[in-house]
Amino acid sequence: MLADKYNIEQAISLRRAPLAQIEEVQLVLLKRHLLHALSIPFYKKALGIGKKEIEALSSVAELSQLPFTTREQLDSHADAFGLRNERAFRDIALTSGTTGNAVVVPYTEADLKRLAFNEAMAFYGAGVRPEDRVLLTVTLDRCFVAGLAYYSGITFLGASAIRSGPGQPARQWHTINTLKPKIIVGVPTFLRDLGQWALAEGIDPATSSIKSIITIGESVRQPDHGLTPLGAQLHDLWQADLYSSYGATEFETAFSECTMARGGHVHPELMLVEVVDDHGRVVADGVSGEVVVTPLGIEGFPLVRLKTGDISRLENSPCACGWNTKRLGPVEGRLAQRLKYKGTTLYPETIFNILQKVEAVSGAYVEVRTGADGIDDVHVVVGCDDKALDKKFEEMLQAQLRVKPTLTVLPPEQVKATMTADGGRKPRKFFDYR
Repeated sequence: MLADKYNIEQAISLRRAPLAQIEEVQLVLLKRHLLHALSIPFYKKALGIGKKEIEALSSVAELSQLPFTTREQLDSHADAFGLRNERAFRDIALTSGTTGNAVVVPYTEADLKRLAFNEAMAFYGAGVRPEDRVLLTVTLDRCFVAGLAYYSGITFLGASAIRSGPGQPARQWHTINTLKPKIIVGVPTFLRDLGQWALAEGIDPATSSIKSIITIGESVRQPDHGLTPLGAQLHDLWQADLYSSYGATEFETAFSECTMARGGHVHPELMLVEVVDDHGRVVADGVSGEVVVTPLGIEGFPLVRLKTGDISRLENSPCACGWNTKRLGPVEGRLAQRLKYKGTTLYPETIFNILQKVEAVSGAYVEVRTGADGIDDVHVVVGCDDKALDKKFEEMLQAQLRVKPTLTVLPPEQVKATMTADGGRKPRKFFDYR
């Protein structure tokens, strides 16, 4: 057992241990987590087992016998989740509300340390070291936990954080030129725009101090780990190593790529991950399905088998970085956004990846309604100053999707206004009117 599960040297040793040894540690942590979950009103009723059954667990695989937690339950039974001890809380975060109502997620002092350790290990895996400077172009306000997590992780690791925040390209480049950070963290589309702004101003991003880019919030990898068009644009602009991360406020943990960029490593002392099919059955490693997470060691907002709604796959092959932990592949889509269109199953993310190949595209969103025949009616809205490109967009979509959705080209500022009209933290790219 780890003497201190938040010690970086011990954590590295655990990640290099045989998988059987890793699972022994995880079993102890799982039992501890489930016992704590029994103190939460929702799980006291819903878990279906007691202290005796928990202590009798002999394998982490037995987790699959427990019931799922759904996002709908988080919405409809919000008061039944979370620790009942207001004096223990040190921070209150809110989820983005992308797929439902924003959920209140309280953090205790121990949860904040866990959060910092998670990101410290993520940064370490991506090659960040104590002597490095990291530019954060994400917000630390508006109850947004990712910015706080990144900042805490950088300082936990012993590196230097530069809290620049989002927006204002001129200010960002002044910061880069003055403080010379080695790593930049941000949303891919913003970092692309930041690089394009620099080129227009006679600045070559490839000659800057930035050597690594860590992305948040948007996909930059294909299922085969190759770069998406957006990821390729980032790499071409900055000529920097590119690493993606995936996480969510409610499960207080992130999966981040190491320097091999072959999937996000699962932090073994912080998370158990399953991938299940449409019937809730665990699928084999390498098979895509819905990601189910059980974050370990959380005090304020413990969860058991949360169905994330995200589609991905687990990979269990040895990683060249030397860590033996499982890895989560790129997110391939969201169950709630799965579309059935003219006999074809598709996800909006696939549409966006196709459109990103055209440099003139500046934003896009998808609307879906139920047609008169009961089938999904898909409408793609593209932000572009050249309306004459509509035929090209239609041909590209038809060639790669094998179907041709309805498509409209609008001025980029109008598209952006629609995507940000609800005032959320993330631009809205999918409008479901079914």
